[in-house]
Amino acid sequence: MNSPTAKVIVVNVVGLTHALLGKDTPNLNGLINEGYLARLEPVFPAVTCTAQASMLTGLTASGHGIVGNGWYFRDLAEVGFWKQSNYLVKGQKIWDDARRVVPGFECSQLFWWYNMYAAVDHSITPRPYYPADGRKIPALYSNPADEAEKAEAELGPFPFFNYWGPAADERSSAWIAQCAKRDLSRNRPALQLVYLPHLDYNLQRLGPGDPRIREDVRKVDEIAGDLIDSSRALGYDVLVVSEYGIGQVSHPVHINRILREAGYVSVRRTPVGEMLDFGASRAFAVADHQIAHVYVRHKAETERVRILLCESAGVDRVLSGEEKKRLGVDHERSGELVAVADVGAWFTYYYWFDDDGAPDFARTVDIHRKPGYDPVELFIDPQIKLPRLKVAGKVLKKKLGFRTLMDVIPLDAGLVRGSHGRLPTVDEDYPVLIGTRASLALDSLNMTQFKKLVISCLT
Repeated sequence: MNSPTAKVIVVNVVGLTHALLGKDTPNLNGLINEGYLARLEPVFPAVTCTAQASMLTGLTASGHGIVGNGWYFRDLAEVGFWKQSNYLVKGQKIWDDARRVVPGFECSQLFWWYNMYAAVDHSITPRPYYPADGRKIPALYSNPADEAEKAEAELGPFPFFNYWGPAADERSSAWIAQCAKRDLSRNRPALQLVYLPHLDYNLQRLGPGDPRIREDVRKVDEIAGDLIDSSRALGYDVLVVSEYGIGQVSHPVHINRILREAGYVSVRRTPVGEMLDFGASRAFAVADHQIAHVYVRHKAETERVRILLCESAGVDRVLSGEEKKRLGVDHERSGELVAVADVGAWFTYYYWFDDDGAPDFARTVDIHRKPGYDPVELFIDPQIKLPRLKVAGKVLKKKLGFRTLMDVIPLDAGLVRGSHGRLPTVDEDYPVLIGTRASLALDSLNMTQFKKLVISCLT
């Protein structure tokens, strides 16, 4: 256990914007009245993994290398999403800098991304087991190794199916907040980083304009408020951040279908549906909300691909060369081109023309196998009669050891009503920074400056 007098908790309330603050956020309002509210200037692309890496390193994607939630691994000819090794994140992290200036510094990181093998003292993150028989067993990974087991013994099992998928809701945030309170009381880290995810879910399902979002705001304010009160009682300064704002969308753009129709995408027909053949494709897109990294095999074709996409409906612009550098996404992991969707549009990963040819994983929650981000995983197929009964039957079969496909996800991208990734165009859509230390008050802060702010709070 450490001994520094200055202690800080960073509460990451995903999707929180200035527009969502108000009568439904009394706890956060109290924090603002005591300290300050600032605009957090997001990095590009405005997606989870890039934003978190920038806050922790003070770098853009050009420096830390996290160009999105996933990218194309050229040497493997594979797309990988939601990787977890902290070794992928380049640059000095916030805990590296803090240890040089804070005697006895210790750090806890709870559910932030790239948590595995991070040089922190206490960490917990979701990490299922994948047995050889094809099952998926929900589980947590922690450092120390028994930390997650002890937490679940005290708090009950982590609600894995409320963390992502059609059942994702506030129960995931509530459990994580209780886990954070447990960590504060037992370990007293100088810095705790905690991630509350659930506000993000209905913002994507329903869009920020739906009045039902107010209930999610109230719930996250209540959950965060309880954690904040507990941390303040232990002498912690509080910083509340969010990673991005979510905008209303109504137009999915099937960018890989555009490329396939033009002859750039190659697929292989297999017993389990069509598979995108990355290594054989002349160009393909790794879709990630409102941005897409477009990988072009032959340099001579890059400009033709750029023109094709620029002329496609729903595409705002296509970045290359100096434009990528200016936006901080000029890195070897980036695509030769980076497409940005129009306001109100977002990119799907879909590459098949006929749903009968869709791969078997398309109708399942499978964040690692899909070659792009898929928010449709937040929905149950509305065409399924008695969906709860069907899901329960499939879960029972799995528990009994039978192989079965959890094919309950629709292939209707039009269901999605909220997305992000573009840089915001109006003030209300910016992510927030709320701090308790009034002496450090400011009007706005670039996300790459957040690390310095935390170090200032610790010293």
